[in-house]
Amino acid sequence: MTDQQSRFERLKALHFGDRAFVIPNPWDAGSARLLASLGFEALATTSAGYAFSKGRRDSTLGRGDILANAAEIVGATDLPVSADLEDGFGVAPETCAETIRMACEVGLVGGSIEDATGDPAAPIHDIALAVERVHAAAEAARDLPFVLTARAENFLWGRPDLDDTIRRLQAFSGAGADVLYAPGLPDIEAIRAVCGAVDRPVNVVMGLSGPTYSVAELTAAGVRRISVGGSFARAALGGLMRAAEEVRTAGTFTYAADAIPGATVARLMTGARPVDRG
Repeated sequence: MTDQQSRFERLKALHFGDRAFVIPNPWDAGSARLLASLGFEALATTSAGYAFSKGRRDSTLGRGDILANAAEIVGATDLPVSADLEDGFGVAPETCAETIRMACEVGLVGGSIEDATGDPAAPIHDIALAVERVHAAAEAARDLPFVLTARAENFLWGRPDLDDTIRRLQAFSGAGADVLYAPGLPDIEAIRAVCGAVDRPVNVVMGLSGPTYSVAELTAAGVRRISVGGSFARAALGGLMRAAEEVRTAGTFTYAADAIPGATVARLMTGARPVDRG
């Protein structure tokens, strides 16, 4: 079994455990190594977190940049890595299929295709086209070591229509998606409704906005996978901003007490295990 095939099998199996698993979202190789050192079993890239690290807004980087970043994350650990592949980097179903093939070539064993258009005037693809795009991606992934996630983006784009979201996810399942994902669901009741209405593992994101729920609560609602999107990256930026504001406004440096020791960082970045923190 190849290393990539092994990672694929591990990622696929995680969706069928006895509880939901957390797949955190590093934005570069360094954050990937830190998360791997904490015992997470798989990782997922974040287009938002990576864009922030480049001084850009989310969804403003091209396919080449996104895949190059994903390749660095893949190479940083031995964990399975799934990628945020945004809208597939093009409207045409053929473009989505090519994106899946290119993602697999850089070592990714999973990735998501969303139905958002990026056009505020018409933010969500017509369902027929959205399904065709997922079908093309699924056909591309059919003989590859690749777990395909299909995303219904209604709730992120001002269309809080749960019935339409469920219809889309059901159609994406029929088109061949392995995992289903509707980011921005408003509450546990909506999450439970989605999980009860589909026949594929469901991913839910925590840390964006609104209420948060524990792994146990989400497992009980039927969730199989939990991601954090760009929220870990934003938390890191929040720590940077608080430290900088302390220095600028108070002229003190107490923030350093919460910083990771340099020796620990050095061990993490060479792949060695960190010191037991007790």
